[in-house]
Amino acid sequence: MRLVNHEPNAIDLRTTPVHLGLGSRAKPVEGFAWDPEVLQAYSAAVAADGAEGRMVTIFDGDGPGDHWERHPAGDELVVCLSGSVTVTRDVDGVPDRVALGPGEATVNPAGTWHAVDMAGPASILTITAGLGTDHRPRTEARPTEHAGMSDPRTP
Repeated sequence: MRLVNHEPNAIDLRTTPVHLGLGSRAKPVEGFAWDPEVLQAYSAAVAADGAEGRMVTIFDGDGPGDHWERHPAGDELVVCLSGSVTVTRDVDGVPDRVALGPGEATVNPAGTWHAVDMAGPASILTITAGLGTDHRPRTEARPTEHAGMSDPRTP
């Protein structure tokens, strides 16, 4: 995994996220993967950006999400690119659902547990403050408040 300074070619955000950092920098993350070793290397490479760093990526899917997550360092923007998605937030123990169609977006406030469900094939773009992100398996209707696994992953 490495941050690329000046990528002259098209970037596929499905496989190569872009890190937005301090000083209005945008750096593709070459060799990115959702595994602990790469996530640790990514976190170390962008640590100087602190809570202001953001990851931009596209996710394709079909069906319900398998986890809850929250981003304590900042808000997350979720944009539906195609299909239909429902973002469910846990607001004081009450589910708050927002349905999105193509071109529509919602903001998950910092620290709010949320999950994303896709109704059939769908794509979303996320801009996420990844520092300190927590994940929970989606085995219950709402997340628990125990300490969780942290990584800079989105939705």
